[in-house]
Amino acid sequence: MELTRRHVLAGAAGVAAAPLLPALPAHAAAPMADKQAPSFYRYKVGDAQVNVISDGMNTFPLGDTFVLNAKKDEVNAALQKAFLPKDQMSIHFAPLAINTGGKLVVVDTGNGPGAFANSKGKVGQFASNMAAAGIDPKAVDIVVISHFHGDHINGLLNAENMLAFPNAEVMVPAAEWKYFMDDGEMGKQTTERMKGVFANARRVFDAGLKKKVTPFEHGKDVAPGLQAVATLGHTPGHTSFILSSGADEVFIQSDVTNHPSLFVTNPGWHLMFDQDPSMAEATRRKVYDMLVADKMRVQGFHYPFPANGFVEKDGNGYRLVPAPWSPVI
Repeated sequence: MELTRRHVLAGAAGVAAAPLLPALPAHAAAPMADKQAPSFYRYKVGDAQVNVISDGMNTFPLGDTFVLNAKKDEVNAALQKAFLPKDQMSIHFAPLAINTGGKLVVVDTGNGPGAFANSKGKVGQFASNMAAAGIDPKAVDIVVISHFHGDHINGLLNAENMLAFPNAEVMVPAAEWKYFMDDGEMGKQTTERMKGVFANARRVFDAGLKKKVTPFEHGKDVAPGLQAVATLGHTPGHTSFILSSGADEVFIQSDVTNHPSLFVTNPGWHLMFDQDPSMAEATRRKVYDMLVADKMRVQGFHYPFPANGFVEKDGNGYRLVPAPWSPVI
């Protein structure tokens, strides 16, 4: 017999009409929880341990120009195809703490304390979730930054505007440092958003770190087994990383794509936050063709938690296949 919604509802009505067992004494209702459990997830890459630490999620109305070269109706259709609500975007943030066996390395730091005042604690959770994972910020040896957008650098400072990782060497892409610390480049900016990006980078690196950073070049190891890879376009010095240990590896893609339901599925779509959208698209296609060919795991800063999986070709775009969750490390 073919099962239909009518059959299911009819069956439910029959159950409702059936005689009930004798009523048991009622107990006071248990209070409902008001928050999720701490969000962290661990997996191994060879001998290294990757700790994915959620910084939360920011939800905001979908603007007409969130995707520069697609109509809002097209973006809404992609959201609904992924069973996501229309007319709003939810962006996830997933910094990493990598234990190489010899070094404890943080890759990007999230939005920092007090981010998005209207988020009601949904963003800026990196520090609390890292503590819940048993990771002491004082034990971090190296902090590696992929690029200078606020959701990647603001967590370098704590609520007191002091160093969140007081014993760590802070490493930044040399090209990113040169661009955002150039007064001439800052003076060329015409949009309020980009003026804000420059001002925020100066706030974090001038006031907080006193410019005590170590610039690194692409193609070099920034920590044991962690190689910096140029993935330009999102920003002038945007950097991804390949973590290798033994025969195993993972591609840490930073912001090569934003939400996968939009930009993995449609690699030709241009995100409003990309400084050079055409270059960002070319980088995205190159990276994802490599991931498909090498069947390499990918870790995405803006993927839904725990933010990693594998990529396969799907028509003119790609499809993210989330890595299976494991109860053991």
